[in-house]
Amino acid sequence: MPEGTAILAHQFDDLKQQHEADTLGMWVFLGTEVLFFGGLFTAYTIFRMLYPAGFAEGSLELDVLIGTINTMVLLGSSFTMAMAVHSAGTSNRRLLVFFLAATIVLGTVFLGFKSYEYTHKWHEHLVPGLNFSLQGEHAPQVQLFLVLYFVMTGLHAIHMIIGIGALTILLTLSYRGRFHAAHYRPIEIFGLYWHFVDIVWIFLFPLLYLVNRHH
Repeated sequence: MPEGTAILAHQFDDLKQQHEADTLGMWVFLGTEVLFFGGLFTAYTIFRMLYPAGFAEGSLELDVLIGTINTMVLLGSSFTMAMAVHSAGTSNRRLLVFFLAATIVLGTVFLGFKSYEYTHKWHEHLVPGLNFSLQGEHAPQVQLFLVLYFVMTGLHAIHMIIGIGALTILLTLSYRGRFHAAHYRPIEIFGLYWHFVDIVWIFLFPLLYLVNRHH
């Protein structure tokens, strides 16, 4: 494909229509994701109101330092993703490849820390239903908190894994010179997904890790 040539799929009349369809499709998808995570956030809010002491105790079982590091890692990945979109828009293939690779690395670091957290919870016998032995007045409520923790962060991690897979494909195509100023919509559209995943974590971090930490 010659440099500066955009790709028009056969089902569209022109590039403008194609771009609008791409954007609408991603926003509709993200809207369904908001509803999906919104249900989990609602359940969390209800149970936290019902069992504030148990949720506060459960939060203390989480490693706030690792949570903070992972938050900074994801914020950094949002920056590198935004720079990848900018690089694609200016036909800078070298920087595009670099920033996509950096985003993959940061996403992998995040998953590495999360895997360490999960392993640590197993060794501490804090995995509900499989390996849970915490005793105490609020043990059932702590177990409920940890169920929500594993479900919410686990689903977020799955989204991260999917994102890294998509990034790997985009990185390969970018290295081959498939994206440039006239054709970089796949990079731009995927950037919306990646930023959404990062935003979900921005909500998960204080809700799970910072419950009553000021006390």
